[in-house]
Amino acid sequence: MPLYEYECTQCGQVEEALQKFSDKPLKKCRQCSGSLRKLISNSSFHLKGTGWYVTDYAKKSATDATSKGKNQQSKAPDAKPAPENSKSGSSAD
Repeated sequence: MPLYEYECTQCGQVEEALQKFSDKPLKKCRQCSGSLRKLISNSSFHLKGTGWYVTDYAKKSATDATSKGKNQQSKAPDAKPAPENSKSGSSAD
């Protein structure tokens, strides 16, 4: 059964309630009889480790592949020739 959280709009009290999905949401605060609003909370379910589709079998996005290629290219040294400084008096006119 899911655990829902509600917050009172008047006193700020947070309440938790184990409810079926089909149950009606709570309306009144138990402390001050103010109105409640349902909070959206994070899921406690987390995919960790290997063996999940996300980590092992999903296709890598095109942006990941291009960003990896750019990183490898930027690490390569530039092959620019050194500039020549010929300050000798001879010129090829």
